[in-house]
Amino acid sequence: MEGATKAMHMSGLEYLQAMSDGHIPIPPILHTLDFAVVSAERGRVIFSFVPQEFHYNPIGSVHGGVISAILDSAMGCSLHTLLPAGAGYTTLELKVNFLKAITIKSGELKAIGKIINSGSRTALVEAQLVDDSGKVYAHALSTCLILKHEKA
Repeated sequence: MEGATKAMHMSGLEYLQAMSDGHIPIPPILHTLDFAVVSAERGRVIFSFVPQEFHYNPIGSVHGGVISAILDSAMGCSLHTLLPAGAGYTTLELKVNFLKAITIKSGELKAIGKIINSGSRTALVEAQLVDDSGKVYAHALSTCLILKHEKA
């Protein structure tokens, strides 16, 4: 909870850059799924992971939930980079297209999240999961609700 507490006093971009630089701890989900923050800039975030057997479903490929989780993380954090201190967001809708099977042979994959449109209350974001050659393994779209901090 240390990172979440500090997030309330930093802009979204400052928070993600501090996490990427190792100045504050990454969220527990990133440890659990072995995801890494590669970069964070205004409106664009990149996460990475190397598929491992613990990511597998019963039929021998990376579970769709793992793929959805990294894409959702990249999309949500791309929105977070635009938010002021004290503001947050939540996912309202998530759609994922699984385009190619992912296994340990796929190598490192990057989830590249970016803003399509950000309004005052909602945002439309997207992400692609790609390998080093640019081959797309999955694509996602999401609608997020922007949560403004209410002053007392």
